[in-house]
Amino acid sequence: PLIAIVGPTATGKSSLALQLAQRFDGEIVNGDSRLVYRHMDIGSAKPSPQDLSLAPHHLVNIVNPDEPYSLALYLAQANEAIQDIQNRGKTPLLAGGSGQYVRALLEGFNAPQVSPNPALRATLEAQAREEGTEALWERLRQVDPESAARIDPRNVRRVIRALEVYTETGVPFSQARKREKPAYHSLTIGLTMERESLYRRIDRRVESMIESGWPQEVARLLDMGYSTELPAMSALGYREMAAFVRGDLSLEEARVRIKAATRRYARSQYAWFRLDDPGIHWLDANSADVAEAATERVEAHLVGGVVST
Repeated sequence: PLIAIVGPTATGKSSLALQLAQRFDGEIVNGDSRLVYRHMDIGSAKPSPQDLSLAPHHLVNIVNPDEPYSLALYLAQANEAIQDIQNRGKTPLLAGGSGQYVRALLEGFNAPQVSPNPALRATLEAQAREEGTEALWERLRQVDPESAARIDPRNVRRVIRALEVYTETGVPFSQARKREKPAYHSLTIGLTMERESLYRRIDRRVESMIESGWPQEVARLLDMGYSTELPAMSALGYREMAAFVRGDLSLEEARVRIKAATRRYARSQYAWFRLDDPGIHWLDANSADVAEAATERVEAHLVGGVVST
């Protein structure tokens, strides 16, 4: 069995995972593509040292911001961690909002083993700057319409990766992603809330991050020599905060842009985790009994029972 907790950003996935881990002798496997990076703690909403001490966490703080990390590497490491947890008689809990990572793991996808091609990426990035992101996405649509339909044209990094796989192998990215029978008997719990309430929570979290020292964290990253062009630094808000640190943006403008970008990201997450998906048991994150409802479902899943909706 595998318990997955999904949903848009700021709905409390990490907190619920921690409660369930303590209740079911569990260990948490990170399902967020940004938590793997060291030194990026505040802006990525990484679990606090106290939270990390309350239950074992896997795939958190495992690479430096300038080290390459991919879906293929994540799947290999996540599967290894889950198997290790299960072999020790513990309950694995997958928690995170990176739809591509979580979906691939739950649905049994194998990512294409294609190494990064820096020269090709630089060429494609230049095209995106000169002709616009839509032009680059249209290039992908011509060779791989299935992937194009799943990728937001504004997500230049993913568009480039799909084009890179096609260019290097001659096989569309959508076909290169092999799908096998899912390895786990999984229960997926989704956390959601009314849209305006979610936006207010996002805004409060951004404010809390800034008050907790996010600008200073980004300043340290820049001082350590990490470029804002690194894929790791495409994490929500880091480039805007770097622009503030360098004096190119006021703190207020950075704050406004980060909140808007985070709201857009939350909306895009619903494309990965749809409210009408029968495989996701959605719970209201604002409900006072959300932990109790999740516990009931997990208990039933672990003994093979059924919980009425």
